Amino acid sequence: MKKIKCNKRKAAAALSIILAATSVLGMAGCSRTATETKAESLMEGITQKEAVKKEADDRFIASTADFSVELFKMTVTDQKNSLVSPLSVMLALAMTANGADAETRTQMETLLGGTITTEELNEYLFSYVESLPNEEKSKLGIANSIWFREDEDQFKPATDFLQTNADYYGADMYKAPFDDQTLKDINSWVDENTDGLIDGILDKIDSSTMMYIFNAIVFDAEWERVYAKEDVMEGEFKDADGSTQNAEFMFSKESRYIETDKATGFIKPYAKGGYSFVALLPEEGMDMGEYIDTLTGDKFRSMVKGAEETVVNATMPKFSYEYEIKMNEALSELGMPDAFSPDDADFSRLGSSPIGSLYIGEVLHKTFIAVDELGTKAGAVTKVQIDVTSARDYEEVVLDRPFVYAIVDNATGLPVFMGTVMSVE
Repeated sequence: MKKIKCNKRKAAAALSIILAATSVLGMAGCSRTATETKAESLMEGITQKEAVKKEADDRFIASTADFSVELFKMTVTDQKNSLVSPLSVMLALAMTANGADAETRTQMETLLGGTITTEELNEYLFSYVESLPNEEKSKLGIANSIWFREDEDQFKPATDFLQTNADYYGADMYKAPFDDQTLKDINSWVDENTDGLIDGILDKIDSSTMMYIFNAIVFDAEWERVYAKEDVMEGEFKDADGSTQNAEFMFSKESRYIETDKATGFIKPYAKGGYSFVALLPEEGMDMGEYIDTLTGDKFRSMVKGAEETVVNATMPKFSYEYEIKMNEALSELGMPDAFSPDDADFSRLGSSPIGSLYIGEVLHKTFIAVDELGTKAGAVTKVQIDVTSARDYEEVVLDRPFVYAIVDNATGLPVFMGTVMSVE
C-alpha cells in the first residue's frame, strides 16, 4: 500500500498510543465488574487463531533486558520518583510495529529486539506473557485493546493488522465515533483493567486522532514473608534534594545479597516464587544519575543472577506514588524517530487514511505503585532499635536514601517494572 505523504502537519492523521501500567505491591487487589461499552467490537469478523510460539531464549532475554534498562534510564527524572513498566511499553509498541513498514518498521524492530524481526517478536512475546506466573498471592494481569475512529472516510484499519494483534496479543478491538461517550468508554476500560488505580487517562480526544492502542498491567503480590508489627519502625529518609522526611521502615532478614563496586542491594521474594523485588543502593556520595548511567541490560541481569547467598539485614521504607511520562522524546532518542514524524512515518500496514499519513501522536505511560508490609492500613508503629555486633556474620542494606528498584520475573531475571525512590513524601 502506497503511503500518502503530507508536508503539512495539520493535514496528517495522528496515530495515538496510550500506555497504562499499574504496580500494586503488598496490597490486596479489588474485584471489579466488567465495563459495558457502547463502542462496536471489531472482533465479530475476526477469530483468534492459534499463535506460533517462540520460547524465551538468550537472544530474546538479552535484547529485552537491554531495551528495559535503556528505557528506564531515559525516563528517570532528577530528584523525583519514577516508575516504568518496560513490558507494558514493549507490548504496546510491538502491537503498533505490526502496522509499520519500511524504515519505520526497521527502527522499531531494532529498538525493541535488536536483530529480532517483528514476526519473531510477536512469537516471543506471546510465549513470554503466557509463561509469566499469575496465581493467588502473586497476580499479574495483562490486557490489550485497540480503538479505531469509526468514520471510514477518515481511516480504515488493515485486516492483517487486526488479525495479528488478535492472535498474538489477544487485543480487544473497538470501533467508535471518538466522541464524549468514547472518552468515557476508554477511561472505563483503563479503570477496569488497572483495578481502578489509574483513572481518567484521557481528558479529550483530538479530532486528528485515528486510533488508540492500550496496554494495561496490574501486579498484585504478597511478600513471601509478610512483615509483622514488630518489623516496622520509625526513621528518617534523606531525599535526593538533601532534605529529610519521616518514614516508616520495614525490617527483614533476606538471603540474597548484591554487591558491586558502585552499589549494594538485596533481593526480596514475593509469594509463590514467581517474582522478586530487587533493591540497589548506590554507594554513599554517588549521584543517582551517575549510577543509573552505568547500568546496562547485561549488568542488571548479572547482578540479579550473581546475588550472593548470605544473610542480609534489609531495611526499606514504605512508599507509594503515581508517575506519568510522555515518552515521545525518549523513544525518538532511543532509535525510532520516524514513527513520530508526519513526513517520515510509514504505518501503511496498519491501515489507510485519505486525509493524510499516519504517525504516532503520543506515547503516554502512567504507573502506580504501593509497597507496604501487607495488611497494616493503620495502627501503632513499633520503634525498633537494631544493635550491631562487632563480629558481623551478615550483610546490611538500609534504604534510607535514594535507591533503584525493580520487580523481576525470576525465571528470566527480566524487569517487569523499574523505578527510583528519590523521596518518600
